[in-house]
Amino acid sequence: MSDIRHSLLRRDPLSAAKEALYHLDISLGSALQTSGGSGGSPPIEKSSVDLVEEFIFHAPKDNRNVQTKRLSCLQELQLLEIMCSYFQEQSRDGVRHLIFSALFGLQGNQVDDSRMAMLSKLVSMAIAVGRVPILECAATWLQRSHAVCCVRVARVLVDDYCKVVPGSAHTLKQVFNTSPAFCCQFITAVTALYDLSSEDLTPPPALLEMVVDWITEDPRLLLLTFLNTPVPAGSQSRGCLELTPLLGLLRWSVKAPLANQRNRKHALANGHAELEKGAGKGVEYDELYSKLHLSVLQVFLMLQVHLTEKNLIGQLSVLQWEHVVGLVDEVGRLGEELNPLHAAGHVQLALDRLAQAMQVAMATGALLCARDELRPLCSRLPHNNLMQLVMSGPFQPPLYPHIHAPRPTGLPPLPPHTSPLSPHIHSALSPHAHTHTHAHAHAALSPHNTHTHAVISPHAFHPAMGFPYRPIR
Repeated sequence: MSDIRHSLLRRDPLSAAKEALYHLDISLGSALQTSGGSGGSPPIEKSSVDLVEEFIFHAPKDNRNVQTKRLSCLQELQLLEIMCSYFQEQSRDGVRHLIFSALFGLQGNQVDDSRMAMLSKLVSMAIAVGRVPILECAATWLQRSHAVCCVRVARVLVDDYCKVVPGSAHTLKQVFNTSPAFCCQFITAVTALYDLSSEDLTPPPALLEMVVDWITEDPRLLLLTFLNTPVPAGSQSRGCLELTPLLGLLRWSVKAPLANQRNRKHALANGHAELEKGAGKGVEYDELYSKLHLSVLQVFLMLQVHLTEKNLIGQLSVLQWEHVVGLVDEVGRLGEELNPLHAAGHVQLALDRLAQAMQVAMATGALLCARDELRPLCSRLPHNNLMQLVMSGPFQPPLYPHIHAPRPTGLPPLPPHTSPLSPHIHSALSPHAHTHTHAHAHAALSPHNTHTHAVISPHAFHPAMGFPYRPIR
């Protein structure tokens, strides 16, 4: 590589970058051909990485105080066009992904900032001119790189297509038809970026509308990365994006009623007229979040089929317990920020959505936890009838084989459907009520019942109250 380096030093920056890309293609292509693909992709040699850093990203070699030749803005645009053409014309997928990894694989050094900056511009250009091979490589990069780096790239794309140029979101929206894999990873990245913790971190309207349109058209899009990931999916690299964007989208739908109300409260400083002017748009956004929530529940139901096919029921928690704890805390804090008198409806809507999601996630095996663990967690939240119902549901092993058994308490087990509040054992409900004998009929409760019951707070959970189990559809 030393001869190649000396040759490149005599060239202008654009010509040297183009020649470095050419040599990289030859060396890595021959290495891949020699390996025969039997042992996976060959390792990228340090000399190749050094060549890329010096002549494409213009990092000084050996940290010497040597003035490096920088690309002008026009030359940088020309280099991006050269890269677009190269990846489009490269017919071998293995070589294409290997070159992409050599160019933009993070090395943990100062050059990574330049890598991500150029990668963001390259992906933005690929979206504009429809270079699908680059989008496919970028989808793999987003899946394997650290979440912080993925969020930086996603922010640039959102700025380019959802903020800077009005109406340009239509161009990004078309990616749904050309590269669904990139769409899935892009949604995961933007939901990690916009967590609704502040007004600045609320998804822009154009982005929200586009994501909801994608998911409404085909909810299976959210499971694309999960379905194409090998079975040891639970061993994903620490710090990477989630396997699915379900957590981020659930955060959007649950927190949206509270976050939007908080943003309106802060906007009061700009005058009531501005709030009234944007009232129609607010209703439109509320409908988008409602459609989003329905799609998330539908995907949870789809997920159960795929978990069963992969034999991962009870082994892989798609919705991590610690993330649910974090979401509950976020909802609790947001509710405390708002005036309970003016935001009661918004708080109840957020809690309704949270309760629905928990119920469906537990029923489908996406969330692995017992109700005994959820009760103390959700007791921090304001009272909500639907949440009360979900948390009070009886544990049913036949319907939840993937949920671990309750922890031993040292007490003898109670018979099925036995309430500690009453000594009577109630038999399971039968669809043929007329077959019951009169001896087993339950008499109406008398206001002067001889049994004494403990006084229960209306806001406390009632774990022993049985009710017919019906999954939310």
